[in-house]
Amino acid sequence: MASDESRLDVTIGDVSGSTFAIGDHAHAESHHGTTAPREEDIERLLDAIRELRADLGRTRATPQTADLDAALADAEDEITRTGNPGRSRLQRLRELLTDAESLTAVLASAATLAGLLGT
Repeated sequence: MASDESRLDVTIGDVSGSTFAIGDHAHAESHHGTTAPREEDIERLLDAIRELRADLGRTRATPQTADLDAALADAEDEITRTGNPGRSRLQRLRELLTDAESLTAVLASAATLAGLLGT
């Protein structure tokens, strides 16, 4: 048992939103309030999603374009928060773009996104 002289009392108060490390070789790294780093291909995908959403805003709204815009918004949000879209989200976008073939023929942004998704 350690003597009173070598004992160290530590009190930690509220640590929400904090980063700390304890120990001789401890390492702390904080990413609070920052987004996860993204790869270049994910950046291109995010740019294409944003461009298509902007283009959709300039077209006549239909249930099909509303579904596509909602899926694009979800994908944009997920990429922004996590740095990557989930596989199921990408599959949903592929399906919606395939169903909206007339958009890919008219909107260059839809064709670009379809190409990046491999549809």
